[in-house]
Amino acid sequence: MGINLKTGKMPKGKGTQSMGKRHTPVFSLCRRCGKMSYHTKHKRCAACGYPDTKIRRYNWSPKVRRRTGQGTGRMRYLRHIPRLAKNGFRSGTVAKPRNRKAASK
Repeated sequence: MGINLKTGKMPKGKGTQSMGKRHTPVFSLCRRCGKMSYHTKHKRCAACGYPDTKIRRYNWSPKVRRRTGQGTGRMRYLRHIPRLAKNGFRSGTVAKPRNRKAASK
């Protein structure tokens, strides 16, 4: 189709002609998960559910659970826990020397 020869205007349907007019971005960056999934009209992230306090997560999508689960990010606190637990969560002390030469001095 194209321009209507009688009226000189484009048809006002919901089909192919109206698809070319869609150039305003609906999805933008989410401030919590960083994906382009924040719907600017609905004011909700399709990936993580922001601004809901609980993270959006479903058991029917195991791939997404692998991608966004625990251990896939920086783990700024959790990555140190095994080492701290091995040493009994000590703090403010100096570690005991391991070799005999350093112990005798």
